[in-house]
Amino acid sequence: MRVHRAYAWGAALGYLGDVLLGDPRTGHPVAVFGRAAAAAERVLWRDSRAAGALHTALCAGGPAAAAALLTRALRRRGPAASGVAAHALAGIPAHAAATWTVLGGSGLCTAACSVQAALEAGDVDRARVLLPQLCGRDPQSLDAEGIARAAVESVAENTSDAVVGALVWGALAGVPGMTAFRAVNTLDAMVGHLSPRHRKFGWAAARLDDAAGWPGARLTSALAALAGPCPRGALRAWRGDAHRHPSPNAGPVEAAFAGALGVRLGGTLSYGGRTEHRPVLNSPGRAVRPGDIARAVRLSRRVGLLSLALTTAAGVAGRLAAARVRSRGGSRTGTGGTAA
Repeated sequence: MRVHRAYAWGAALGYLGDVLLGDPRTGHPVAVFGRAAAAAERVLWRDSRAAGALHTALCAGGPAAAAALLTRALRRRGPAASGVAAHALAGIPAHAAATWTVLGGSGLCTAACSVQAALEAGDVDRARVLLPQLCGRDPQSLDAEGIARAAVESVAENTSDAVVGALVWGALAGVPGMTAFRAVNTLDAMVGHLSPRHRKFGWAAARLDDAAGWPGARLTSALAALAGPCPRGALRAWRGDAHRHPSPNAGPVEAAFAGALGVRLGGTLSYGGRTEHRPVLNSPGRAVRPGDIARAVRLSRRVGLLSLALTTAAGVAGRLAAARVRSRGGSRTGTGGTAA
């Protein structure tokens, strides 16, 4: 089995694991990472960007380095005589496990549907209790329409963060890339906000998350336009409104989802006791209704499947090209060149 086929199998199996099994019920690696990052923050915290940059480097670089070492060790377990096949085959479980761990699409959709069920049952208090599973808004300040809008916005943004972005970095840099991306994304959620404690300390995590999320957010926006019920509306909202959003990545994604679904997103919201007035995305659209949550979930799933197909194809093409380069180099030096 060639390396590119092993990568494709690993990505597909990991995605299927997320769809069928969801997140691990106990001992989720992301939760373990979160506890470790919080412990490191208690030791390293200073009200400075330098301290935050050190925290970010250790917390993001450590898991990525560990993933790289583990992947290399697995590939070296096969006997040398077995060549490419054994090395490639050993990479399948590592890539599948990493993909399943970093993806959060199934959990995202389940949480969103739970909020919708509560709203449709008229239980706004229950919906307020469930909303923090999706986002960090202050639910007590929201009515039913505000909760539905928050849920749709969270589905849109997390389709990029919890699905497409991870697949993009898996195609670009394999298991270490996916691991680093999820670590950075988790750090941003922990320290990347503008609270007094994290205004300086979380600066590096927030900026690194912006950079890491850039390609996934653009791919998510394009696929939302392609797979949504109103491609023209998605493109119009993306082009006209995304740049007015304070986040360089959430803006395009939320605008594309808003246009695709024909609804208005954005506006006034509350985080951590402070009120923000964000621009309205897709102002010609109508107000969000509870049923739009299910529509957003269906669009998220279509975007996830399309991103799996595209990133796997791109990853396979990249690995084939790299293998050809190594083969030519080995032929010139007389070493024969095999892909690891």
